[in-house]
Amino acid sequence: MSEFDRAKAKAFTQLMVRHLEGASVAIMIEVGRRVGLFETMAKMSAVTSDEIAAKTGLNERYVREWLGAMVCGGIVEYAAAERTYRLPPEHATMLTGPSSRNLTGMAEMFPLLHRVIPDVVDAFGSGRGVPYSAYQPDFTGLMDRRSRPRYDEQLFNAYLAKAEGLIARLEAGIRVADVGCGTGYCIALMARRFPKSTFVGHDFSEQAIAEARAATRGLANASFVVQDAARLESPTPYDLVTAFDAIHDQADPAGVLRRIRAVLAPGGTFLMVDVCASSELADNVGVPMAAYVYTMSTMHCMSVSLAGGGPGLGTAWGHQLASRMLREAGFTDVALFERVDPANSVYVARAAG
Repeated sequence: MSEFDRAKAKAFTQLMVRHLEGASVAIMIEVGRRVGLFETMAKMSAVTSDEIAAKTGLNERYVREWLGAMVCGGIVEYAAAERTYRLPPEHATMLTGPSSRNLTGMAEMFPLLHRVIPDVVDAFGSGRGVPYSAYQPDFTGLMDRRSRPRYDEQLFNAYLAKAEGLIARLEAGIRVADVGCGTGYCIALMARRFPKSTFVGHDFSEQAIAEARAATRGLANASFVVQDAARLESPTPYDLVTAFDAIHDQADPAGVLRRIRAVLAPGGTFLMVDVCASSELADNVGVPMAAYVYTMSTMHCMSVSLAGGGPGLGTAWGHQLASRMLREAGFTDVALFERVDPANSVYVARAAG
């Protein structure tokens, strides 16, 4: 047995303390998001807890204790002599507003993950996974809220633009399918931007499709089908199929990719947006938010796939495996554009013409 390294133990203790402190701050960030404290403080200068409470209509004692966590966590600045609190604009940018820079949506995920801990713990023993239904009714709406700012900012300039000539073809008019479309937000954005093209959203969730149909009412070039992606079919081939963060948690991802290839017209394009990661764990060590990716995978993506009898690829299935599976599904000319936004890569694959 090797000699006990006290310095290593001390360093690890400090690391564990930082992890636990970060988890505590994340809880309080979610509380602050829910009660509107960040949005209110972003519009105020240095103020007392009484002033913040009066402005928000919240209880001062709770506000003051929350502020203690925020100050110690480095989120809010505190002037001890005046007993005032200030949310710097540089911090507020990451905590408020509708843009994708607002990171509080990531903290919003933690209460949902905490809810399914007993199910995941059981799955560690059984290997059966946790079904998608266990995350409802919250998951669909949560992911929708988190994703919309990113699609508003990235869909056209960062995602679709990576496929050469695709924007021009969409403007001229082509047939498009979105697999795993959820509430249809990307379909709605594309249908409005490209009125000459026709868009069909496919998703197995009846709830999500109902919301998608309601949200796109009046858009004649957008429609939706309740359909498992593994059974994807279309009487008329598509010129473009998109999948936004929808492949890695499928019960049959290889089968879904084959079905996508089958419904594409010769020379058609498959554009897939998925989490930027390597298939090799060693490559992900030290990458910002890599631990978050593996946590999300364990608590949702991998577990949902396993519950459906799938391989449980996981969120960090990685570009090596993704590219190989695309080729095995029959795609040619697979191009990878890594980290087109802080978290995602774009794959552009062609169906042989």
